[in-house]
Amino acid sequence: MSSTGRPLPSLPQYRKDSVTRRLCASVHLDDAFALYVDRALTGDRLDALGLSLGINFVALARHARKATRRRETLDRRLAWLAAVVPVAVLAGVWGLVNGHGSLGWVTIFGPFGVYAAAWTLVHRKESVGRDTAREVFRSAGKPEQTAPPVEPEAEAWLNELKRANVLPYADAAAQTTPFVGSGSKIKEVVWQPIDISRPADAPGGGKLPLLAFDAVDLHTYVARHLEGIAGLPGLRARNRLYVLGSNASFLPELLPDRTARPHAQIPKDLVQAGLQNPGAGMRTHLCLERIGEGGHMIVSMYLRAILHPPSLTWEVAAYAIPPLDGRFHRVDRLPVAPRERWWDLVKYATSHTGRELRGAFGRLGARRRWQRDHDRALTRVRRAITKQHVLYDYGAKGSLREDLGAWDAAGYAERTDAQDFLFRLQQGVLVATERFLQDHHVDTSSYDKAVQVISTQTYNIGNVSGPSIFGNDGRITMGGQQGPGPHGGQGPQGGPGPAGSGPPAP
Repeated sequence: MSSTGRPLPSLPQYRKDSVTRRLCASVHLDDAFALYVDRALTGDRLDALGLSLGINFVALARHARKATRRRETLDRRLAWLAAVVPVAVLAGVWGLVNGHGSLGWVTIFGPFGVYAAAWTLVHRKESVGRDTAREVFRSAGKPEQTAPPVEPEAEAWLNELKRANVLPYADAAAQTTPFVGSGSKIKEVVWQPIDISRPADAPGGGKLPLLAFDAVDLHTYVARHLEGIAGLPGLRARNRLYVLGSNASFLPELLPDRTARPHAQIPKDLVQAGLQNPGAGMRTHLCLERIGEGGHMIVSMYLRAILHPPSLTWEVAAYAIPPLDGRFHRVDRLPVAPRERWWDLVKYATSHTGRELRGAFGRLGARRRWQRDHDRALTRVRRAITKQHVLYDYGAKGSLREDLGAWDAAGYAERTDAQDFLFRLQQGVLVATERFLQDHHVDTSSYDKAVQVISTQTYNIGNVSGPSIFGNDGRITMGGQQGPGPHGGQGPQGGPGPAGSGPPAP
């Protein structure tokens, strides 16, 4: 029913967790992606993991672990079958040479039996993977309930990320932006200063007494009221301390153990301190995140009130993350009719069994080598930290959600929604600032002049352009950018630690 009381039917809606479900389904259909996610979310590491940004990391980690264990089981069984073939051949030859003709049949039919067994294993693994993918994508239950838990400490850390109020960012990002993993930059700017030294006129004449306030008060007011002012239900507003990765060790509450990964939550007063009195490479920003329908599009705005009487200004940065790349839509195209499903699985098993059987030993060895190299690299780094007092960069380099998006997957609806979000966010911040100043008896005439300067120029999101909401000096093009992913030669930069990143060995 509409706000006017008009009775209207309810149209089908995207699920709020559709991106999580799609990724959970994809790990069951893509072994390399499953292994990558398992290492990134639950592997031993020292650097911070990028923000989840609408993804249920616990659910994704559980399904990635389930898929990788299925793959490992298949490889172990195929490796055993591959070892049987030369034994059978040797046994048959020995039998023929020594007059045991019956053993000669082993040489002839042994390899065929091994291939048949391998074909059955490959067929079953793919069938189970597809069924699991469709179940997690379509079922009514929560995705985290359809897979067994991973290690408790890993899940506790991933749950912390949902409410992260601190994020170390990689030193390499310090020259560009601390907001790693937030997607494509729309604009970074400092708004026109506002004079806050003059009191407002009193109703009966004279001047109202100025009420004292600080940056923490302003951030708190905007965070509490912006959702209603901007008309953006579900807006996520949180103060977050951004810390330069190599300076994380200077904050014991963030990094109590220098040989472990940093925490995702610290005491609230430290976050407020980063706003009132920024530290060494440590600043607090008000983080506004608006997730579009089904989590397809994410628009983020980062604000920092710069309060130096007699003026106030806002540092503003805006970013957007496009929908998931098309390869994560394979679950939509799986054949479901009994005959088509049967035939597709037969074709898959027939075309893949040979190379799956031949490569089983290599895949098992590659995983062991990767884990050994990764563990050795972490051991060396930890030794350097404790023995040589090396300053390690604990900062995150990106986010999983950013790296899996692709601008060519953003349709007209997603681009126009992003435009609407940005307009509403800026207008909401301006209105909230004006109301806050009025509540503190500040003359807002300077504010009115600043707004006229802020609302100029143009910008562009994909193919949708409009008046600038960030006072830039030209057109900003975001369309046509392809985010790197597990199959693009670069893995998500929030992956496992110093042992390397990128697509995992199968």
